[in-house]
Amino acid sequence: MRAQEVTAATPRISSEHVAAYRRDGFAVVRGGFGRAEVAALAQGFDRQRALALAKGRSWRHGNLCYRLTNDPAVGPVVTMAQWAAYCDPALARFRTDPRVLDIVAPLIGRDLKQIINQCHWKAPGAVAVDFNFHQDVRFRRPRAAFHDLDTGYVQTAIAVDPHRRANGAMRLAPGSHLLGELPALAEGAVLGQGRGDAMLRAVGIDPASLVDLELDPGDVAMWHPYTVHGSGPSAGNDERRFYLNSYVRAQACDRGEWAFRDGKPVALGRPALVHYEELYTRPDPHYLDFGAPPPD
Repeated sequence: MRAQEVTAATPRISSEHVAAYRRDGFAVVRGGFGRAEVAALAQGFDRQRALALAKGRSWRHGNLCYRLTNDPAVGPVVTMAQWAAYCDPALARFRTDPRVLDIVAPLIGRDLKQIINQCHWKAPGAVAVDFNFHQDVRFRRPRAAFHDLDTGYVQTAIAVDPHRRANGAMRLAPGSHLLGELPALAEGAVLGQGRGDAMLRAVGIDPASLVDLELDPGDVAMWHPYTVHGSGPSAGNDERRFYLNSYVRAQACDRGEWAFRDGKPVALGRPALVHYEELYTRPDPHYLDFGAPPPD
């Protein structure tokens, strides 16, 4: 089953699309970006993965962060690059593309900060790349910096590859954003094998109600910070790459990088405080204590 969608020749959000997002907690714009644009995005992902693998293990420089894991099935894999847009102009272009503004502005306005810029990979055959069922609200820390997560924040993601159940597409619980914040889903690790259907039942969600977020390259998904979602491994031979950018109404957040001021794109400059608390005290490049060990 495909998620609630609105097909459009250009990805300008419609009243039906807004209604779908508010009703279900997610929606999809089909064909938001064309084939050549997706190819450029894929090349940016390939560059970032090569840079991350060259580090050998998880590494940070300011807000830029590469996360690697030593997967028991396939060895070292890159799972995520955070804020790669600082160092890759092709990735940076998509974060402030006017079509993205068209999608999110009817929900949160035209003065927007950005809280997340992430490249996600699911390597074929890897078993440590599951995302346990969770709500994104658990990661909005410190909570005092976010003043209106319910109506002031939208997560977006561009599909770089086809997203299907077989290669670890997201699964979402329609209407779960109306349940509010669920403390039980804020416990335990998100990345890695684990909690599954039992956790969903514990918070009152029927696993049979889940919807597969099936996407083609260039489709743009969006979801609410309270929407319950997760994803399994890529069980076949197909990679699953996903480019996440989340936006918040500027006056409702004390942190973040500016993305749009009065609808005009804002380029990245000196890194601003987002989530990395030591940005101003330890901005230098350094390895992190989690992830794959350094190569021999």
